[in-house]
Amino acid sequence: MEPAVFSDVEPEMRIAQEEIFGPVLSVIPVSSYEEAVEVANGVPYGLSASIVTEDLSEAHSFVADADSGVVKVNEKTTGLELHVPFGGMKDSSSETYREQGDAGLDFYTISKTVYLNY
Repeated sequence: MEPAVFSDVEPEMRIAQEEIFGPVLSVIPVSSYEEAVEVANGVPYGLSASIVTEDLSEAHSFVADADSGVVKVNEKTTGLELHVPFGGMKDSSSETYREQGDAGLDFYTISKTVYLNY
């Protein structure tokens, strides 16, 4: 499938509200950082989010403000590191499990503490 770019998308449009897994980009014009976060968080899904900025303060704000299980700064939203937890928020996940990395191992592991004086 060829990549598709949709311009002048409105936040309430179906293409902006659904979680699409494919080479699709929707361009939603906004006038401020606050509006961008409102639009990004105004969907029922939250698997991955990204911001492109040179402002380190804005980057840190986005990390805190984004309702997403994975947040990237100056990176595409796809791709991941296998050693870190992966999972979404809202309808992208149960918000309970992170099925990868040490967090995934910890979830499926029962720890036992043993003291042995020999």
